[in-house]
Amino acid sequence: MVDSLFLGIAVLTIVSAIAALEMRSLIYGGIALMGTLGGIAGFFILLDSPFVALFQIAVYVGSIAVLILFTIMLVKNELIFQKKEDPKRRYAGIALMLILMISLGAVIFNSGLSSITTEEPPVDYKEIGEDFLIYYWPALIAMALVLSGSITGAMILARRQDGVEDEQRTD
Repeated sequence: MVDSLFLGIAVLTIVSAIAALEMRSLIYGGIALMGTLGGIAGFFILLDSPFVALFQIAVYVGSIAVLILFTIMLVKNELIFQKKEDPKRRYAGIALMLILMISLGAVIFNSGLSSITTEEPPVDYKEIGEDFLIYYWPALIAMALVLSGSITGAMILARRQDGVEDEQRTD
């Protein structure tokens, strides 16, 4: 059961990540980014870490992705976002990504991180999560209310006063 759930979340996360990169519309790309971040929260739930999953949803899906969407919607100049089709750019980007990945991998593997030992007891993350949910739940609720209030305020500020309300804007 867990394997099929993991596979489903992995497919959802990878497909939405690819969609976020390849969508022509930035709005749909931002929504796909929200799906990717939600899939990562699903991985945290599978790892039995509900606090980190809720934090992922609250911070990344709830604020960062929504901020990106509002930024896209508030920018009125569509000419900024015209996609330039150039195969040389794509190959240069892939080559740069491979060079960066190989160099960062080499630095990490040669850093000696695997040989570090410590005498400290291991950290109990489950206890930290329980403390957050037991003692700090009012702060989490307040954060959710402030976030929803800021989203509502941004929607009110983003409304245009030119009479176009129900139809999709093309300008």
